[in-house]
Amino acid sequence: MRGIHRDFNRNVEIQCGNQAFQFGSRTYIMGILNVTPDSFSDGGSFAEIEKAVVHAVDMVAQGAHIIDIGGESTRPGAAEVSAEEELNRVLPVVKRLVQTVQAPISIDTYKAEVAEQLLNAGAHMINDVWGLQRDPDIAGVIAKYGVPVVVMHNQRGTEYSTDIIEEIKRFLKKSIDIALKAGIKKEHIILDPGIGFGKTPEQNMHVMARLDELNDLGYPWLLGTSRKSMIGKILDLPPVERVEGTIATSVMGIMQGADILRVHDVKENLRAAQVTDAIVRGTYHG
Repeated sequence: MRGIHRDFNRNVEIQCGNQAFQFGSRTYIMGILNVTPDSFSDGGSFAEIEKAVVHAVDMVAQGAHIIDIGGESTRPGAAEVSAEEELNRVLPVVKRLVQTVQAPISIDTYKAEVAEQLLNAGAHMINDVWGLQRDPDIAGVIAKYGVPVVVMHNQRGTEYSTDIIEEIKRFLKKSIDIALKAGIKKEHIILDPGIGFGKTPEQNMHVMARLDELNDLGYPWLLGTSRKSMIGKILDLPPVERVEGTIATSVMGIMQGADILRVHDVKENLRAAQVTDAIVRGTYHG
């Protein structure tokens, strides 16, 4: 059949730990590991070190290409924690996992102090939900260690004075500028539109329908919709029953150019990505 395969004009290779990622050729899966007591979907489930390590090993066995570890809940209304508390939660897990799994370890943090200590402990990537715009020192830390970074759109409140996609792109352009000025390599920058952050469920749906416009920025991008309230609003289901809804959004993301899916349910989303990649990108992978 003609006209199925889509070219998103992106062919970027980055080294992350001992893994090489070829963005544009396939979709990669980032498995979520929350070591917090209060995350919206699995808070407390993996707060103990042994449980966290076992879960990470399981996700890698299911096909996760990256493990993303978070020590501070980012659910709406969650209390912020100190850098010390965040490190107490995450550092022991990182020290174990860098010795246990082959997949690169990403750290979900916006704090420079946390990023510094965890990169020094062997982590391979930073995922900043404030797009380098919350802590002015974090970009320099990332540049120092020469690792990739995910810069996500975020804001306080859900008011947008102009077109929401244009505002997201404007924010991400600022994040890109901060990264480049700090010395982060262009090929190490990954974007994230921030589904569920500073947006109502209806706004999230609108952004989902226009994700392909992110390709205009010329960088790889990550989609994180896993079990989020947008899906809950549509299906009227609790977080643990939103797997099928998540898969629907994952497929939509891939069809519009997503390079990484950040998910709780690795096996299911990987299988959906394999089928979608075969149809949309014409690539088959295990």
